[in-house]
Amino acid sequence: MTPATLLAAGLAAEKKSAEVTDWAARAGWLVGLALFVALVYWLMREGWKWRGTLQGDLPELPTAPEEPGEARLTMSGRYHGSTTAGQWLDRIVAHGLGTRSRVELTLTDSGLDVVRPGATDFFVPVAQLREARLDKGIAGKVLTEGGLLVVTWAHGERLIDSGFRSDRAAEHTEWVDAINSMINKTETEGAR
Repeated sequence: MTPATLLAAGLAAEKKSAEVTDWAARAGWLVGLALFVALVYWLMREGWKWRGTLQGDLPELPTAPEEPGEARLTMSGRYHGSTTAGQWLDRIVAHGLGTRSRVELTLTDSGLDVVRPGATDFFVPVAQLREARLDKGIAGKVLTEGGLLVVTWAHGERLIDSGFRSDRAAEHTEWVDAINSMINKTETEGAR
């Protein structure tokens, strides 16, 4: 036998058939992965409900008065959630404040009207407003610097930060100025 024939015979002897896929093992892994994902989702849901239970002392959200007055500013955009003031990761979920949604904001002389389709609406009386500022993040939503309008307000014994993003981000500065001037005016009139 020539070396070429020996080489061809050796290569032919080494060829094996392809391995058969073990479908039972593959299906077992997929079922296990699906169960793991379901468990993680269930634990997250239970954590959300537990957080709502812990925040059960939060009073009901105020509703808008019958005659709120003439609108000073209006804005449509997104509501990104509410947190304990100064703690941008401590999300408040009680009374639907943790639900992200579309939002229609209206600023009147009476306060800030927050209308959220598909979620709980609420109203912040002007006496409860504490501050408005531009920020970059709130509870799971991080944007560029100044990309979020954050309004701090008092509710019960808590100070709450609520984050909004306008469809037209250039409006944010006007909102900050208007809310802060209303707060300063209210404090000045209250000091007299």
